[in-house]
Amino acid sequence: MTITLNDCRALDAQDPLRSLRDLFALPPGVIYLDGNSLGVLPITAAARVADVVTREWGTDLIQSWNKNHWFELPQRVGDKIARLIGAGPGEVVATDTTSINLYKVLSAALNIAAQDAPTRRQIVSERSNFPTDLYIAEALCKERGFELVLVEPEGVRQALTAQVAVLMLTHVNYRTGAMHDMAAVTAAAHAEGALMVWDLAHSAGAVPVDLHAARADFAVGCGYKYLNGGPGAPAFVWVNPMHTDRCWQPLAGWWGHAAPFAFTPDYQPAPGITRYQCGTQPIISLAALDCGLDATLAAESLGGMSALRKKSLALTDLFIQLVEVRCAGHGLGLATPDDHQQRGSQVCLTRSDGAYAIVQALIQRGVVGDFRAGDGDRHPDILRFGFTPLYLGFEDVWHAVEQLRHVLESSEWKQPEFNQKHAVT
Repeated sequence: MTITLNDCRALDAQDPLRSLRDLFALPPGVIYLDGNSLGVLPITAAARVADVVTREWGTDLIQSWNKNHWFELPQRVGDKIARLIGAGPGEVVATDTTSINLYKVLSAALNIAAQDAPTRRQIVSERSNFPTDLYIAEALCKERGFELVLVEPEGVRQALTAQVAVLMLTHVNYRTGAMHDMAAVTAAAHAEGALMVWDLAHSAGAVPVDLHAARADFAVGCGYKYLNGGPGAPAFVWVNPMHTDRCWQPLAGWWGHAAPFAFTPDYQPAPGITRYQCGTQPIISLAALDCGLDATLAAESLGGMSALRKKSLALTDLFIQLVEVRCAGHGLGLATPDDHQQRGSQVCLTRSDGAYAIVQALIQRGVVGDFRAGDGDRHPDILRFGFTPLYLGFEDVWHAVEQLRHVLESSEWKQPEFNQKHAVT
């Protein structure tokens, strides 16, 4: 069946989530397919941040820790995130960065493993996991005398032996958009006696997540992708309540103290997830993230994450179908799984040459995606496109593919300005 522009417009007209687009400040003339890297500005964020700066900080000054409830903001924001990832109230805190939070939970997991199974001396992860996760794990292994074992995705379960203390995975792969079955993988890790650590950077707010149903042990994620919290937004951390009070996290700062304003010289960890804070929290950034979460949670009255997921799959299906038909013969491959159960909220196309320049040419035309480098024959270069159903429509998909077709057919991407590499790709 041939899909037309009018078909896409008809889908938009029937979309029950279409009103959510009005919650975001989208630049005119831009089709933004990079929300999996940096989300769009919520329309409430600028005024909220300005108020925090000019009134709460400028006028109320230090009183704002109490008067404007700054002190509890990491927990209040964390409770909103919890609603998107299958966690309970008081189980998530918004704080620090994904890398720092991963260091905390991976350290805690190794401490618990040392108590329960001291002969287990391995951390297993995917070779294609996001590099910062691997770097953090590598550093901890060197510090603790563990071994980091890296395998291909299909080799994860075979790597779960009696030597493994922790399995650490990202739920949705950043390069391909491939998604793990969280419950099944967690069950496999537990069956072999390993703890399970999940990175939700590419799934929180994009795909349904239920940490309790999956019986996960630890999870971290970022606030600036699908949660639309702004560049460098605070990340988040969740620990299964059965583990939270079993050990300290390694960055035992004063905000994780049971009574930080008692100013005692000895550290007494706060009960529950609050102990996973470290230093003074970034209030301005937390306020922006709070706005992003409010925009995301506005979908709850329209079907919530299940409705967002349904639209995400429809958008990515449409993009894949249009690329296969309208861009045929131009050397594009598909790295993202066809199977809905294995697909996140992005589509990753491959090409043996010119991938970076094609993305740059598209950006010049107002279609914003990004590029991820391959590593030779095993993983080719990636043209990466994220689909955020909160603010993307079906007509957007049609026009994005039309621009891609034009760039390929005209060889516009070969122009020198599109082949000059920037620091951020």
